[in-house]
Amino acid sequence: MKIASWNVNSIKARLANVVDWLKQAEPDVVCLQEIKTVDETFPSEAFEDLGYNVAVHGQKAYNGVALLSKRPLEDVRRGLPGDRQDDQARFIDALIPTDRAPVRVASLYLPNGNPRDSEKFPYKLKWMDRLIAHAKSLLEQEEEFVLAGDYNVIPTSDDVYDAKAWADDALFVYETRAKFYTLSHLGLTDAFRVRHAEPHLYTFWDYQRGAWPKDHGLRIDHLLLSPQATDRLGDCDVDAYVRGWQKPSDHVPIWCVLDE
Repeated sequence: MKIASWNVNSIKARLANVVDWLKQAEPDVVCLQEIKTVDETFPSEAFEDLGYNVAVHGQKAYNGVALLSKRPLEDVRRGLPGDRQDDQARFIDALIPTDRAPVRVASLYLPNGNPRDSEKFPYKLKWMDRLIAHAKSLLEQEEEFVLAGDYNVIPTSDDVYDAKAWADDALFVYETRAKFYTLSHLGLTDAFRVRHAEPHLYTFWDYQRGAWPKDHGLRIDHLLLSPQATDRLGDCDVDAYVRGWQKPSDHVPIWCVLDE
């Protein structure tokens, strides 16, 4: 089962690219982030025509996440537990049946956190605390799961083209990385790093300052797998070529294969 994640940076602006990539890559499950539309205006029909079931947790103009699956989407849950007052659409998950055990797949869009001297940074850290608590709960239930999405976290200096330039950014400061390590150290596996140990492989290139042709990228999109899912991990990679298409997202798809 091929599971992919992609921050599309507006599904309306990127629909043609997403459809083209789906036809080429043929993923079974896709986690989308930053769809930037409400549920009612999400272009579900375009994906249903390709054989996908669709679940959406949208928000007007900002955020928004969605799941596409060629298999049934069961027990769909919208919103990250832990704060009923949080109305930002940043998390959706569903249980997906497989020939072995079902897998719970989450699409998440973790807050950016910049500027750090605003309320956005403490919100990011609190959101990460909630994600840690949720992952602990899933592990206690012994559910097989994949937490996929745009984490807005640069884990190490190997994951950024210039660590000094990003030293004070909310994506790379110690507090952010420490939360990410806490999450990982629960027993989760960074799927991409299992298959690619070499440095300076990225999932994001800014639109500014010629980042794409200069390969000035960041690795901020991640697939974190539970121990049971890790046991099934096959290949994992990034489809970086998509960044070179016309009207691209600044992110590219990342995907892994779980053996049946």
